[in-house]
Amino acid sequence: MTQPTKIPSAVPAFWPMQLATQLMSEGAELVARNLKFVAEDLKLHGGLKPVLATPNRVRMELRSMTLRDYGKPGAAGVPTLVDAPHAGHTATIADFAPGQSLVQTLLDHGIGHVALTDWKSATPDMKDLDIDNYVADLLVAVDDLGGRVNLVGLCQGGWLSAMLAARFPEKVNALVLAGTPVDTDAGDGPIKRMAHATPLSFYEDLVQAGGGLMRGRFMLQGWKGMHPDEHYFKEHLDLYEHIDDPAYVAKREVFERWYENPIDLPGRWYLQAIEHLFKNNDLAHGRFVGLGRTLSLRSITCPAYLLAGAADDITTPEQVLAARGLLGTPPEKIVEQTVPGGHIGLFMGARTLREHWPKIARWLVAHSRH
Repeated sequence: MTQPTKIPSAVPAFWPMQLATQLMSEGAELVARNLKFVAEDLKLHGGLKPVLATPNRVRMELRSMTLRDYGKPGAAGVPTLVDAPHAGHTATIADFAPGQSLVQTLLDHGIGHVALTDWKSATPDMKDLDIDNYVADLLVAVDDLGGRVNLVGLCQGGWLSAMLAARFPEKVNALVLAGTPVDTDAGDGPIKRMAHATPLSFYEDLVQAGGGLMRGRFMLQGWKGMHPDEHYFKEHLDLYEHIDDPAYVAKREVFERWYENPIDLPGRWYLQAIEHLFKNNDLAHGRFVGLGRTLSLRSITCPAYLLAGAADDITTPEQVLAARGLLGTPPEKIVEQTVPGGHIGLFMGARTLREHWPKIARWLVAHSRH
């Protein structure tokens, strides 16, 4: 009996069938990949909540902040209070992730007790709180910690810390200003240009649109607008390309938990900051009135450490390092350091935390012995 002829799969008549089968397989995989990407993208942009990385205890609840304890309260030496940025994001920036935690770095390098100001998102009843309210709450935190602390101010937490140190110099044993715009007229960064080019009425309109608050989502769009290609194109492309890489996705989730969850600020506080600090530069010029006294940075005479990021376009190095000529601290008691990287990297960058913050921790320990 004659066997039927086997037609090879390569015969042209069968190509359409093979192509259809391949397209169906690839199509299903593509649909699944796209769905996975969309679900993860939605999760990253507002579907996650900030989480602090290191075990801590709530020491005190104030209207504006939760004061958190790390390490061993009562440990030998002066406690160190980290004043997190109050600029639209949570305190997670100071305790970001295992291996990327400023708080943990300080604990690992000799500081026994660290406290952290975890500033709360403003509610409508807080819209009229001003800078004085926040200086006063920071003072309450210092007093609750024993009345004298090492103060580590991050970004805008730095100028709040400088205000407290100028108003109550006996309360601050040593001062670290990291990425802090002390002299907002120094350098030529985009924030400086924006503050001077944009009328105050623009910011007032934003506050009015936010019901008396400066909404975190407004600020988030502004920050993204400084680097639109990165935030509106590249980050989505990178996610799509790495959607099947669990390590990449996990890292992105940790970052976006913090970045995509901005907090709201009191409108009155925000407009004061814009007008008096970024437009008029009143703190640097000794004109800012805090808790009933005109504040002079010359009143700060404690040891000071100034940390700037070489590529920081939020707070340029000049704005931080200008403090040397404004503080009353003797020059030999001031340390200046400019490190590689940008603004966020100053506080959560693995390299900066590994190579530079341990020096700051040891410097604080050296100045913390009673």
